[in-house]
Amino acid sequence: MGKAETNEGHLLEVKEGKGNVWLWLYTGSVLLGLLLIYAYRASHLPAAGEKGRWAWIAVFAAELWFGFYWFISLSVRWSPLYRFPFRDRLSQRFEGKLPGVDIFIFTADPVIEPPTMVINTVLSVLAYDHPPEKLTIYLSDDGCSIFTFYALLEASNFAKLWIPFCKKFNVHPMAPSVFFSKLSVPLDDPGFSEWKAMEKLYRDMESRIDAAVKVGEISEDIKTQHEGFSEWCSTTTTKDYQAIVKILIDGRDQNARDSAGHSLPTVVYVAREKHQKYHHNFKAGAVNALLRVSAEISNGPIILILDCDMLVNTSKSIRDALCFFMDEEKGQEIAFVQFPQTFENITKNDLYASSLKALQWVDFHGMDGQGGPVFTGTCCFHSRECLNGKKYSKANKIELKGERPKIQEASTRNLEERAKALATCTYEEKTQWGKERPKIQEASTMNLEERAKALATCTYEEKTQWGKEMGLIYGCPVEDVITGFSIQCRGWKSAYVNPEREAFLGRAPSTLSQALVQHKRWSEGDLQIFLSSIVPFFMVMEKQSLVFKCSTPCTAFGLSTPFQPSPMLPFRLFASSIAFLYTPVFTAFGSYHLYL
Repeated sequence: MGKAETNEGHLLEVKEGKGNVWLWLYTGSVLLGLLLIYAYRASHLPAAGEKGRWAWIAVFAAELWFGFYWFISLSVRWSPLYRFPFRDRLSQRFEGKLPGVDIFIFTADPVIEPPTMVINTVLSVLAYDHPPEKLTIYLSDDGCSIFTFYALLEASNFAKLWIPFCKKFNVHPMAPSVFFSKLSVPLDDPGFSEWKAMEKLYRDMESRIDAAVKVGEISEDIKTQHEGFSEWCSTTTTKDYQAIVKILIDGRDQNARDSAGHSLPTVVYVAREKHQKYHHNFKAGAVNALLRVSAEISNGPIILILDCDMLVNTSKSIRDALCFFMDEEKGQEIAFVQFPQTFENITKNDLYASSLKALQWVDFHGMDGQGGPVFTGTCCFHSRECLNGKKYSKANKIELKGERPKIQEASTRNLEERAKALATCTYEEKTQWGKERPKIQEASTMNLEERAKALATCTYEEKTQWGKEMGLIYGCPVEDVITGFSIQCRGWKSAYVNPEREAFLGRAPSTLSQALVQHKRWSEGDLQIFLSSIVPFFMVMEKQSLVFKCSTPCTAFGLSTPFQPSPMLPFRLFASSIAFLYTPVFTAFGSYHLYL
């Protein structure tokens, strides 16, 4: 580590990873080796008409390509940054002024992503170390599964016991399935009986959910527990259904309390409207729908985007992220804070390279030193204003305030005026969603749900800038990466934090087919970005350095693995054909060139 940017009272410490002599020596040795290889290729090129000339040229071109690829990969690793937040300072200075945080969790297929797995993620975020009245969890169900809704309803009831339990025993990770599977409590432990009782409650809930999924229907007795089950009918399919918004726990309600008497976070189930004649834009469309719905219900200035298979591993990660946004010196230029994705099911040999160690332990720190890392689609805290399309300006400060209105019944006149405003919403009103706008302070849970439904319809985004200038960008397989680049193009910076204890814990692809599908999508998307105009190198930006503009397309290029198979082809073809064609493209054994 090199010099550190420190100042007593700051919420962050930033260390520059410069001055690493071993890195310089390693880089110099690789560069020397490349130059010697190129010199050998150029000096021993067969003359025109000689046997093996084209094979030699093909191998030489491939080696030039790999040298170029190594160089651009090195460009994003040259000046890494390491950031260290101070949670204790945050608590001392801003405990009563912490902003509201909206957490978006996404699921799309109840078969691939079982409801019990989804609710474990929900329960883990419910136990975050954050004021519950300022915490709202939104579950986006793009499969519109009644079983997912039922599981969330069960989890909402179980949370009343689980949240106090986590705080009392300092539970980590906060997902009950992971915690109880690794639990080993001595019989003489004072908390043994309480732990076993909580485990039994969780197993009973899990068995009820699994039983309903196995049967394939929700019983009439269960449907009487909540009026939300009436939203599903015989015509509801995963590709054709009306918008559903249900507030299962209303944190504004004074009666919403856990077993210890503390208020509960708000929990909202959202299934945006889908019809086959309208393109749903995959996860990007789901994120944008939640941006609008959450702005109507809670409007938290900070948003955590999380996949349903990424569990919260420590309750303090939310405070780590807030240190970035609330830091007086650097907080106003931060658009999002990216955490690494860590996985609990990585095998010893990591056959499919699913751990992404080089990317998350090396490349992302390098990107952080040149304007910030890319947005990876999960484990990322965002500023709502930045996601809504706001451009960076030193004169404009991000407001991290979000008072939640108390629950009251709305007057008939207010409801009529609000309904009329939604029905006649103009283009200008839709494209300015992130701007300050008057909010109706008097709203019941049912009224909020009905208003939010209008924002999750298929037609709401027509003739607006959603998916272009606002929210996540449409039309790219890696909508997360291209959205991160577009935010940086507007002058914002991002930050990367890799805490000692993993902030999130998920599951990586465990089969070859899953890994191939994932890498295919990444490769196609990154190649599309590299060939597009969204890369900051081609954008006119006064707020970003030339190094950032140059390194960002290198990042997209380096991630674009479709470039790699073609240069490998000459080695595969000619190395195996030497014995038959007598075409030596490599130096003879014993030659001094081999040792060089």
